[in-house]
Amino acid sequence: MSALPEGGQYLTRGGESEIYLAPDYRHVIKVNDAVYYATWAEYFNSLVIHNLLFPSTAYELLGFTAGKDEALCAVLRQPFIEGGQADLANIRELLTFNGFQNTRRQDYFNEEFGLLLEDMHDENVIAKDDVLFFIDTVFYLLEAQ
Repeated sequence: MSALPEGGQYLTRGGESEIYLAPDYRHVIKVNDAVYYATWAEYFNSLVIHNLLFPSTAYELLGFTAGKDEALCAVLRQPFIEGGQADLANIRELLTFNGFQNTRRQDYFNEEFGLLLEDMHDENVIAKDDVLFFIDTVFYLLEAQ
């Protein structure tokens, strides 16, 4: 098991992660319980896909820890991006350009690769200097249609 780095400052909690500012002020530490996934393999597949598609916000696995109720949690490090919330139209435009089709609300599917990308709302994508940074993605591998 891994402990959180000393000096980390608690920032917030999302649906699946507690988020801390790392002591270096250049990264965030996410303690993720993988609640959105049926298996840990599915979760790690999502991380690998994220890192391939969005290397500027790649996750680094630091280890594991016990979360609430002693549940297993992954401890991840990710670059800290300061910026504003992205515009939903800009997110849609970028994802559509890259072969993803909007399926409902803020969910997208890439038929060629069988990738479902969920929850791409404006708090999970940061805009900085006209660049979008995807910081909280949820990928699922599905069979191509």
